[in-house]
Amino acid sequence: MLKEHGYVRCGAVVPKLKVANIEINVNEIISNMQEAEEKNIQIVCFPELSITGYSCSDLFYQDILIEKAKDGLNQIIEKTKNLNIISILGMPIKFENQLFNTAVVIQKGEILGIVPKTFIPNYAEFYEKRWFASSKNLKQNEIELFNKKVPFGTDLLFKDKENEDICFGIEICEDLWAVEAPSNKIALNGGTIIFNLSASNEILGKNEYRKDLVRTQSAKTISGYVYTSSGINESTQDTVFSGASMIYENGKCLAENERFNFESSLIYSDIDTKRIMNDRIRNISYMGDIDILKYRKVEVEIKDCIENLEREYEEYPFVPNDKKKINEICNEILNIQSYGLAKRLVHTKMNKVVIGISGGLDSTLAFLVAIRAYKILNIPNQNIIAITMPGFGTSSRTYENAKNLIKSYNATLKEIDITKTCIEHFKDIEQDENNHDTTYENAQARERTQILMDIANRENAIVIGTGDLSELALRMVHI
Repeated sequence: MLKEHGYVRCGAVVPKLKVANIEINVNEIISNMQEAEEKNIQIVCFPELSITGYSCSDLFYQDILIEKAKDGLNQIIEKTKNLNIISILGMPIKFENQLFNTAVVIQKGEILGIVPKTFIPNYAEFYEKRWFASSKNLKQNEIELFNKKVPFGTDLLFKDKENEDICFGIEICEDLWAVEAPSNKIALNGGTIIFNLSASNEILGKNEYRKDLVRTQSAKTISGYVYTSSGINESTQDTVFSGASMIYENGKCLAENERFNFESSLIYSDIDTKRIMNDRIRNISYMGDIDILKYRKVEVEIKDCIENLEREYEEYPFVPNDKKKINEICNEILNIQSYGLAKRLVHTKMNKVVIGISGGLDSTLAFLVAIRAYKILNIPNQNIIAITMPGFGTSSRTYENAKNLIKSYNATLKEIDITKTCIEHFKDIEQDENNHDTTYENAQARERTQILMDIANRENAIVIGTGDLSELALRMVHI
């Protein structure tokens, strides 16, 4: 059962479309919904004005187009009432003497809610204010459709009845591009997944910018973000659409389609809402000092999916696959550590350090950090007192590696065998030296620490230690 673990299978469709041909568009949307249901997608999103087409221009003034869009919605509802999937469709709706560009949420023959667009673009190649009103002009919060009262407004959140972490909100195209995107407030008020119905055209460089926008917004709001845009069939006159769709989770891309396709395309992935909520709780500044708005919660029934996950988790999630990127990150790690050490040396007015070298990876990294810090401060490496302390179980390989490492950088080498000291200590505490338990292991570690501290006191130096942070950094280097 995926839902009990917080997973929601979300999809984004770019339907094959004919501008202003409601019948063709409706049939294609129904087919897309059926396909998504077969793939056990629980929530699916269609582009902006997907029932009519975005590029209808002054046809939006025609009552016949608006009425046929309404009839088309009714047809979709009737023919998909046996489907469990929640679908989010784009269409124009006439209300309060105005025309709104809306997202309609439907499931099992019911309209769950309608969200109008807030930011209406009216620049460059966009002329939407010629036809559509902003949600800011809305006076009422309910509309009557097909003899039923339906919630209408931007203050809608759709929450699963069984799992409160599964909660989604909607914004439309330009809303995302605004400085104060509606998805900011949706996320702060509990929405873990954002759906964006868009009609984003193509100009040089826009595709990368659009992806960065979705990625950044999903990261900033710590949310799942499902984005789908009008396809190539919308292209009219000088404006070209590509049908870009993508699914992100907290800044990471889970799925992305291939643009410029005359046929319908469907992408989907499983969004981890428990992980999203965990990340929000850990981020103490997430809520901050904000004005919490009153959102209407629309309860929905999301049918559980019993299939395996449709996403992969990387074995090393914090390590990129790109070797160039790994080198950049590793260099950054060394810079952070070495400059931090350099500042400490300047602050303490010391020019000597003491470090224990075992020949293993952890102490090797610490040693290299010290070498780089000394290079930054132009201090000779002889001031690095590197001590190798062989004991029980020390192999000749690690012992020789330690000595060779120290000599190769012209640091000061000291060799101190701790075997006899530890044996005497075992006698004092009545520890059987053949009993290789925690006491046996820790006695060696404590003896080495004592030696490092004592020599540091004598040399007026500081001890460079290893620990959890250096071990974490090592995982990146080692991989």
